[in-house]
This record gives sequence, structure tokens and C-alpha cells, in this order.
Amino acid sequence: MTGVPASAAGGSSGAHGAAAGAASGAVAGTAGRAAPGASHSHGEQSATTGAAGRTGPADAADAATGGQAAVKPARGGKLAAAAVNQASVWNVANLLTMLRLVLVPGFVVLMLAGGGYDPAWRSLAWAAFAIAMITDLFDGHLARRYDLVTDFGKIADPIADKAIMGAALICLSALGDLPWWVTAVILGRELGITLLRFLVIRYGVIPASRGGKLKTLTQGVAVGMYVLVLTGWLATVRFWVMAVAVVLTVVTGLDYVKQAIVLRRRGIAGSGKALEESEG
Repeated sequence: MTGVPASAAGGSSGAHGAAAGAASGAVAGTAGRAAPGASHSHGEQSATTGAAGRTGPADAADAATGGQAAVKPARGGKLAAAAVNQASVWNVANLLTMLRLVLVPGFVVLMLAGGGYDPAWRSLAWAAFAIAMITDLFDGHLARRYDLVTDFGKIADPIADKAIMGAALICLSALGDLPWWVTAVILGRELGITLLRFLVIRYGVIPASRGGKLKTLTQGVAVGMYVLVLTGWLATVRFWVMAVAVVLTVVTGLDYVKQAIVLRRRGIAGSGKALEESEG
């Protein structure tokens, strides 16, 4: 049997152990230089292991995921957030719009009560008309300010506006207090511009101008003065206020038509340019 001295064997093993230790140290040093965060990751893993030992596997899994578990939304979280953010139909702005719609038939009844010329009934009709016009000023402001805009409000609000104004004008003309051509000009303009907005909505939205807002205010004041039974100089004043309202109605209507034409031309030009770029 070939014998190897114990001292030689020990020396050889020691040499091999030293070589292995040096190699391991070199690899560890290289890894440490290549990935400075390795010790930090190892520390986190140790902390996670410790957490697992203290709190159990489930808590360890939560700890292993870091802050993601706290940040990650629950299943269906986006849908729930959308449902919360969407304004309810029964908000204060829509309720004011509904009130205007309810006031329309009430206004007509009061306007025609007592033959249509009773000052007391006409005063009550004026009160209903005034409430409708005041709510018209507030519901849109509230909807925009407090994010209460809904699809119902977008449709019902312009309908309520045109309904109360149209009912007042038709009743006044039917009673002979206002010429039919005035009613035709105002209602024709309102319905025409509304239709025009829908026709060009694919190209953009025609914003309400200052002239349009002034027109609405002047119309409301003029019609309200005609609803009341006025005589003397007040009757003369209401005539001129209505004249101003008619002029503003025509002028702003033409301005909206001009804006719609420009908006449509820009939209068509932009679509053609985009098509050329996509083909090119």
C-alpha cells in the first residue's frame, strides 16, 4: 500500500482549502464590485426570512412583495373609482333643470288663466318665468364648478331653456301682446343654432360667446316685461328692450353660423392632412 504521510496529506488539504477560499473570496469580491446592491438585497431577504419566522408564511409573502401590496388596487378598483367619480343624475344642478321643465306647463296655465289678461294671474306667471330664468343661470354654473355634469343634464338643460322661452313667446303672440314675427325670429334662431351645433360637433364645439350670453339675458328681461301687464312708459321701455333682444338674436346667430363654417373647414382640412400623412 502506498502510504502518504499524514503531515503531507494535511498540508495538501490545507493548500487546497486555501486555494478554494481564495477563489471564493475573489468571486465574492467580483460580485460585490459588479452589484453594489447585493448586500442590501441579501439584507432584505434576511429581513423577509426573519419576518416569515415571526409572522408566518402569509405575512412573509406580503413582506416579500414590499410596498406593492399596499399600492396595488383591489380587483375592480378602477370601475369602483369611475362609479364614484361619475356624478349622480339626482344632483342639485339636474334638479334645477327638472324644476324648469315642471314650471313650463305651470307657466302656460297661469299665463292663460282668467282669459290671459288678468294682472294677478300674469304676475304669478311672471314669477314662474323668473324662477325658471334664475335657475337657468345657476344650474350650469353649479354643474361645472362642482363637477356635476351628466349626460342627462347636457340634453335636458337646453331643452328646458328653449321650452320655457318658447312657451312664453307663443303665449304672448297668441294673446296678441307680441307680433308673431318676433316669436318666429327668436325661436327660429334658437332651434337653428342648436341644430347647427349638432351638425358640426364632429369637428369641435362652438363656445358660447359674450354676445350670446347678453342675448339670453336681454331676451329674458324683455319677455318677462311682456308677461307683466305694463302700461305707460314701462310699456315703451319693454318695447325697446325687446327690440335690442331681437337685434342681438340675429347678430349672434349670424356669428355662430360664421364660427360653424370656419370650424367645419378647419376640421375637413385637418382630416385631409392627416389622411395624406397616413398614406405617405
